Amino acid sequence: MKNHMMQGWRLAIKHFYIVILLFLYQLLWGFFLYRFIDSVVSPLLRRFPDHSPSKAAVQLFMSEAQFQIMKTDVLTPYLWLLGGLFLARMLLSPLFNAGLLYSLQHATESGGTQFLQGIRKAWKPVTLLYWTESLLVLAPAWWLAPRGLDALLHSRSINDLLQKTLPAAGGWILWGILLHLLFLAMQLGATSQKRGGIKQTLGTAVKHLLPFASLSLLMWAIGSGIGLFVSGLSLVWAGFIALLVHQGYHLVRTLLKVWTLASQYDILRSKEV
Repeated sequence: MKNHMMQGWRLAIKHFYIVILLFLYQLLWGFFLYRFIDSVVSPLLRRFPDHSPSKAAVQLFMSEAQFQIMKTDVLTPYLWLLGGLFLARMLLSPLFNAGLLYSLQHATESGGTQFLQGIRKAWKPVTLLYWTESLLVLAPAWWLAPRGLDALLHSRSINDLLQKTLPAAGGWILWGILLHLLFLAMQLGATSQKRGGIKQTLGTAVKHLLPFASLSLLMWAIGSGIGLFVSGLSLVWAGFIALLVHQGYHLVRTLLKVWTLASQYDILRSKEV
């Protein structure tokens, strides 16, 4: 497993300019999402009664907000904007995935990458797989969301709520992880440009699911550990340096994502030999 991580690291560093590109993409996405949330929440908060409001004042504020949401079309433009942002992400993300996954498999020894070629050659199958995965991951929400809301409204305590929702939530998370690994294998097959690539790579992933999943979980654990460390540093050591570290972590997180994908590709490639 160490060898796969080392080879994945070498591939990730070779694609560092793509890491910068993905970092800027995530930065712009976060900025627009922040501005959207701020445009919705700030006007509402300005109407909230301040200076130790009474219970009646808070109740009046909640009643007015409920009336505006349920009886007017005040949310309509925000829903359209949120839908547009979601659609843009659903269109752009698979393009970046296609370019990166293709380049990981076709980068030359001299350091040349094939990011743009990957987008041109593999965007259609990768987009289809990306959308299919998203639909399958979200499908259980049709059944789980109403039951989770019912549990939230009728649970007598936090422990009671957790007992009702944790098993289903845990199963949903495992379902999402399994789908992600299998569809990642299929996307690697789609970008390999080999005859029967999707079927072959999917078969390899299923046959060697345990080492493939173990490596993936290890890389995700490393990323989560670094994220917790940076968050803890921001809380304990507040200041300008902590702010720089926190902002710089987003670049590190993007590098970790590319490193993870490169390591996952390397372990599947080795199992095909």
